[in-house]
Amino acid sequence: MKRTTLLVSALVFGALGTSALAAVPDAQVNRLGNDLTPIGAEKAGEGDIPAWTGGLSTVPSNVTYKPGDRLPDPFASDPIKYTITSANAAQYANVLTDGHKALMKAYPDYKLNVYPSRRSCAYPDRVYAATKTNAQIGELTGGGSGVSKAIMGFPFPIPNNAYEIMWNHTLRYRSFKLTRQFAAAPVTRGGDYTLNIVQDEAILQWSDPSKKAAEDLNNISLYYIANTIAPAREAGNVILVYEALNATLNGGRQAWQYSPGTRRVRRAPNISYDNPGTNSDGLSTSDAFDGYNGALDRYDWSVIDKKPMIIPVNNYKAESTKYKDYVKPLHLNQDAIRYELQRTWNFEAKLRPNTRHVYARRVYHNHEDAWEVSVAELYDGRGQLWRVQEVQELQRYQVPLCGTATEAVYDLQSGRYLALGMQNEEPPVNYAADELDPSRYTPNAIRQLGVR
Repeated sequence: MKRTTLLVSALVFGALGTSALAAVPDAQVNRLGNDLTPIGAEKAGEGDIPAWTGGLSTVPSNVTYKPGDRLPDPFASDPIKYTITSANAAQYANVLTDGHKALMKAYPDYKLNVYPSRRSCAYPDRVYAATKTNAQIGELTGGGSGVSKAIMGFPFPIPNNAYEIMWNHTLRYRSFKLTRQFAAAPVTRGGDYTLNIVQDEAILQWSDPSKKAAEDLNNISLYYIANTIAPAREAGNVILVYEALNATLNGGRQAWQYSPGTRRVRRAPNISYDNPGTNSDGLSTSDAFDGYNGALDRYDWSVIDKKPMIIPVNNYKAESTKYKDYVKPLHLNQDAIRYELQRTWNFEAKLRPNTRHVYARRVYHNHEDAWEVSVAELYDGRGQLWRVQEVQELQRYQVPLCGTATEAVYDLQSGRYLALGMQNEEPPVNYAADELDPSRYTPNAIRQLGVR
């Protein structure tokens, strides 16, 4: 398929179909690094949103950081500009997501502390260079279910449709090899929870500097292993995923699971779509992890608009707050979370006819400086807002990349929520895990990992 139309400016939008698939003309490509940032966001400021001047690409001079440390907050002295509550939400209605409006309505003490807007996102020069090349050659395949020719950087920095925007999220730069330990907490309405501690690691083939094009990846964009290490009753459960770059080829995603109860490795086709997410206690789906992951083929995707919205970014404080002070009844401790006015791409996914998923409609708000899902509204089959997702972002200036601090999924129908990806008390993420060996990413290897 060839893309034959394009967005002539970053503010032009539409529900363009995936038949619009031609290379971006040179005049548009050359906007990258000029009036657009190297990854396609608008450089110019807008109201309270400042101009992008390069972001934080190295350790800031106002913090002291050593490799292996938790990241100090370079914006710790910023004052709260204003706080949005249910009492004054109407005043800010145009910049509030429907998800945040619903949380304020459901929980009277829910609030958003809004700070000065800081455009801190930055990436390595090699990612910028690859992104510019991708703008010229990247193509959607399989009706939007895959990507071809592009590699390393953001595949569609000047997007034509919502499929390309979501692929920018899916393939955004998160380094080549990484390891981390994180906690997940399914929280009851009364605030009780048991922490699930997970050691996970990934080899993101898309970001392998030795690869020259998507066709070099054997249709595997990343290898992923997650090993649950606590609590004791869950310890030793391991999952292995080969994520497909094109869900219509070779059976799409491949997954396996090792259970210490059976001491067997089994194929796990259920680690996909709307099956309950691992360690989520049924509060989220497999394809909602990381904001969204996996195949796009069960939905029709379309752009709504692009405009300034209040979203959670630069969340250094959230990542350093102790669990007991962070995980609270009904919702996370909102005093630990930083919100800013930033431009977002807003788009939706509607379930295709004769296709099943527990979410009939999903609305996404992606931060333009990171192409990352920031907030999402998830609707049930009756058209009722069921769950609200929030991804707290921060700039990993030591890499550099815009990454995730914590994710939360709020279930408005049960009053419960899931906090996941928390690294508040875990070792900092290792974004240079060169020791990771692809030969470990086999079903037999995860059996050895899970055996205790």
